Amino acid sequence: MHIAILTFEGYNELDSLIALGVLNRVKRPGWRVSIASPTPTVRSMNGVVIESMTDLAEACTADAIIVGSGKQTREVVADPTIMTILRNLDPSRQLLAAQCSGTLVLAKLGLLNDIPACTDLTTRPWVVAAGIEVLNQPFYAKGNLATAGGCLASHYLAAWVIARLIGPEAAEDALHYVAPVGEKEEYVARAMRNVIPYLESEVAVG
Repeated sequence: MHIAILTFEGYNELDSLIALGVLNRVKRPGWRVSIASPTPTVRSMNGVVIESMTDLAEACTADAIIVGSGKQTREVVADPTIMTILRNLDPSRQLLAAQCSGTLVLAKLGLLNDIPACTDLTTRPWVVAAGIEVLNQPFYAKGNLATAGGCLASHYLAAWVIARLIGPEAAEDALHYVAPVGEKEEYVARAMRNVIPYLESEVAVG
């Protein structure tokens, strides 16, 4: 099972790396989580340079994809080379999730037509201009598409991916591991309250 986190130049560390950390709490044979970028390295909005673990083309074949956000997302959606590759994303065969300005990527790909979405306050007007209804809440999912708004909502996306691919108990276990000591039960319960209403009854990707 491969989960790819799309991470572009100017990326937000909280989006890509929190999701990476939570998803990697799953210890199962064949479970793989990758940072996927269009270049061998990318620099964050705060200057943190990381190496890509896979390219965008391979990421588009993953079982689940999280589109991270960053300060250069409008440049990303204006890049025909990147967007041509990302047009291979297909919610009929894989889970697709977006964090904050990553929602703009899904919107520009035409994947959010007739589906409301979540995003951060800065990105909101751009997503609205793309014709998408933006909700005033941290997380929303419909079918195989999910979006989250606010940097610290990234664990909701990770939990949703784990719950859809394995099950809610695995998502709770991953969140429990990273939750603050003394607040673990409360933290997990709150996160799952946001995620559980949007879970499908069946496993998304077989």
